Amino acid sequence: MAERYGGKYSPGNGGDPAAPQPPEAGGYRGAKRSRIGARIKMLFIAPLPLIGSAFGDGPQALAMNLGALGLLLLAAWLTREGLKAQEAYEARRIARRPAFPRKIAGSLLTGLGLGLAGYAAGEGIAGPLIYVVIGSVLHLMAFGPDPLKNKGMEGVDAFQSDRVARAVGEAETHLRAMQTAISDVHDRQLETRVERFTATARTMFRTLENDPSDLTQARKYLSVYLRGARDATVKFAALYAHRRDAGARADYEALLGDLEANFAARTDKMRQGDRADLTVEIDVLRDRLAREGLRVPLPDAEADTTAR
Repeated sequence: MAERYGGKYSPGNGGDPAAPQPPEAGGYRGAKRSRIGARIKMLFIAPLPLIGSAFGDGPQALAMNLGALGLLLLAAWLTREGLKAQEAYEARRIARRPAFPRKIAGSLLTGLGLGLAGYAAGEGIAGPLIYVVIGSVLHLMAFGPDPLKNKGMEGVDAFQSDRVARAVGEAETHLRAMQTAISDVHDRQLETRVERFTATARTMFRTLENDPSDLTQARKYLSVYLRGARDATVKFAALYAHRRDAGARADYEALLGDLEANFAARTDKMRQGDRADLTVEIDVLRDRLAREGLRVPLPDAEADTTAR
């Protein structure tokens, strides 16, 4: 019979059931490939030859070439931040449009930077104007515009949704601090464990964004519990990076397990509350229709239950 090949240091420890197994890759649940890749890096690299062109042709050429370099680097930075904002926007069912259209601004600055570089090269006026138009259009076609309207905001209390957005923003800061701290340990298994907890916490965030009325019962999870998890992670990372204490690692992983279970349970209760509210609304509507002399046919399963 075929057997899995592995040794002491292989994933899963060579099939030894008594040895600790790597955690599930739960941190990648629902993950999507980021748009921030090689194209963005090229936006930062491509303008660098302007540094060489800036010297040797007098102060005017120096100022214009360095100005073009600054515009192009600023455009690259705005484009990268715009892509990050768009990914956060698309990850949520309810979201506000970005307050500032970074990618559109990046397109305009790219065109201006190319135009200024062309003018510095002595190409007159017509050539740089063409660079401005073509550069802006191509950049916009390559990276697309920013989201220009709110998503899923119809009928949502703006005050409540703003409170949830602030609370979720603070909670995301704690999660990023946890990920940054644990990355200093250079242990892929621990990083994956933190990513799995992060995915569970973000499931609660998305549930809150769908129903901001749940903020009161979830606030301590977003602030007190996550702040404590962040502090524990920072302290554990500082200890474990210098001394591989197996007991401290076991305690930390147990803490993450307890937190993950509690976050998942609270999220499930929040969702059950939503279903209960829906059931009440349906029952009230059916009663009103019955008083009007109308009957709503029940689903087969519900009809069987009522008959019993």
